[in-house]
Amino acid sequence: MKKSLYIFQNGELRRKDNSLYFESESRRKYIPVEDTNDIFIFGEVDVSKRFLEFASQKEIAVHYFNHYGYYIGTFYPREHYNSGHLIVKQVEHYIDMNLRLELARTFVKGSIGQLLQVLKYYGGRRDDKHFFEELIMSISGHAQQINEVVSVEELMGVEGHARERYYQAFDSIMGDPDFIFEKRTKRPPQNRLNALISFGNSICYTIVLSEIYKTFLDPRIGYLHATNFRKFSLNLDVAEIFKPIMVDRLIFTMVNKKMLSKKDFDEHTDGIMLTEDGRRKFAQELDKRMQTTVSHRHLGKSVSYRRLIRLELYKLQKHFLGEQKYIPYHSLW
Repeated sequence: MKKSLYIFQNGELRRKDNSLYFESESRRKYIPVEDTNDIFIFGEVDVSKRFLEFASQKEIAVHYFNHYGYYIGTFYPREHYNSGHLIVKQVEHYIDMNLRLELARTFVKGSIGQLLQVLKYYGGRRDDKHFFEELIMSISGHAQQINEVVSVEELMGVEGHARERYYQAFDSIMGDPDFIFEKRTKRPPQNRLNALISFGNSICYTIVLSEIYKTFLDPRIGYLHATNFRKFSLNLDVAEIFKPIMVDRLIFTMVNKKMLSKKDFDEHTDGIMLTEDGRRKFAQELDKRMQTTVSHRHLGKSVSYRRLIRLELYKLQKHFLGEQKYIPYHSLW
């Protein structure tokens, strides 16, 4: 199974013959090319043209993040998977508002379905079960509005209200005074929990983007998140299905098991960010989670979380081609 490589140190990425290596002040580390899916760069890293040529040849996407962990951009391989026909179908599903709204509704249904599953999982393990039952009932009420809305903007509002209610469970799930939710804040996050959510979501969006590059889909054409002057939108749509089980549940695990503490965060004049060590801890655990396998009820076998994303994209391809209606993945636990 291919893995992601996360680089937090400063150094250089170079090619040597038919292999790649990362060299810092302290050591040189060779990169197992055939086992590397993508590279996430957080440090100050120089790359050579020969490195980029070889990375492209091996279909390795290189994602860049700034000093604070915000996504900057991606060097991705020249498009190995091209399908003009599929791109036309993607555009058709965007231009036709009925087709776009149908697909956007499906993404929101999948997203809210995952939120509810997370609440059911933790609600059954907490003493305040009535509180979780009320949240589940409220969010289920928002889900019933999905088919009633007549615009994508209204749909985003429904999803936003459902997520606001969902976030109210975070303090109960973790119960750690060092990780209080308060409210959702971004760019910059105003507390440690928001810093974790923002960083985790950013990585999730990028992982989905890497998987899109392995298909015939065009990541620039989104449906719930409008196609506009941002570089990519489709990865944001698909990530809505996976953020609750990839990011949120990992945050709960790491906080509840004391794998993260106050020392893993830096407080700035305008917000709070993860330290380099904190980002490294989270990225390592997320990579482990992506390699974890779960039983896939339709395939009848176990697949990794990373593979689940690719399978989701294949379902989207079939939807655009008219072969099969897209039904989002739903976690059973």
